[in-house]
Amino acid sequence: MSAGVRHLYVHLPFCAHRCGYCDFVTLVGRRDLHGLYVDAVLRELELEAGLLAPGELESVYVGGGTPTFTEPAALAKLLAALPPASEVTVEANPETVTLRLATSLRAAGVNRVSLGAQSFDPRLLRVLERRAGPDVVRRAFYHLRDACLDNISLDLIYGIPGQSPADLGRDLAEALSLSPEHLSCYELEAKPGTRFTHAWGEELSRQAEAMEGHFELVVETLVGAGYRWYETANFCREGRQARHNLAYWRGRDYLGVGIGAVSTVGARRWRNVPKLGAYLDALRAGERPPREVEELDERTKLVERVMLGLRLDEPLRFRDVEPAVDQDALERLGRLGLVRFGRDQLTLTHAGRFLGGGVTAELVSEIPAKQYN
Repeated sequence: MSAGVRHLYVHLPFCAHRCGYCDFVTLVGRRDLHGLYVDAVLRELELEAGLLAPGELESVYVGGGTPTFTEPAALAKLLAALPPASEVTVEANPETVTLRLATSLRAAGVNRVSLGAQSFDPRLLRVLERRAGPDVVRRAFYHLRDACLDNISLDLIYGIPGQSPADLGRDLAEALSLSPEHLSCYELEAKPGTRFTHAWGEELSRQAEAMEGHFELVVETLVGAGYRWYETANFCREGRQARHNLAYWRGRDYLGVGIGAVSTVGARRWRNVPKLGAYLDALRAGERPPREVEELDERTKLVERVMLGLRLDEPLRFRDVEPAVDQDALERLGRLGLVRFGRDQLTLTHAGRFLGGGVTAELVSEIPAKQYN
């Protein structure tokens, strides 16, 4: 703690349209409030500045929403006021990316962009209610390249209603043809009760049965193309891991500002309430926004360290997490070839990584919290 937090997340919630499957904290339109919101975010950042490490941070991540939908002057003001960092990422939807925008991002110190492609199939993009077609995605990518951005991540989704393995294979091929430095490939998670699940419920059930095969195809294709499968859903060229997200998976402290943003600092986690009016009112009065606060006991921190750390292809140091690991489960999973441990290292095997959360859930012990004291 004395060294300060070295990872900052900034939430810009505004979008032109809310996709049916989205469950992020977003607001449609509201351009009249973009400037006021950015001012409030910067005031919150001032209030929390004492938590941040002095000098250059390791990472700043501007997410949303669609950060690049934010009114240009407000976005420029925000980027200019952020602390310097080794990695500065901004999320973007393809339809918002012009050469002018890309150039302005680069001039503001952004050195990594996460571009939400999701698919290159017009039919599947319509299902997802995405506004950018395949040509718009490609054009956005080229604009970023023309602005000398040499660290671009593409987001893809699989398990989309109506998607076949062949469709997914074509999406992966299209993505690879652009040669991005990083790819994030997520299975579609549609929340129960949403209009999306109401419209596609039967097909979503069929896709759930096919998800394991989709996942295997993603890994086989991207690893075969020379990408490192460094985290369950993330692939990169060597040395191009997402440093900000690595901080989450490695259990580092981070500060989040903006509505709905989460922070974890020391033994405390808090989440800003996702209500714009309450957020603006509090910061206008010079107060911290309303928050939900959770005190983290040692057991919770250790369990999270196991659950998140084993998403990576790098081993955990066993002595650091041993109290949270069920020894019987560890030995059983080792015999099944799903876990590798020894020399004070714990990691999932290649086969274990395909089962991911199921394996790590078995590993987490049921030792009562009082035994951690």
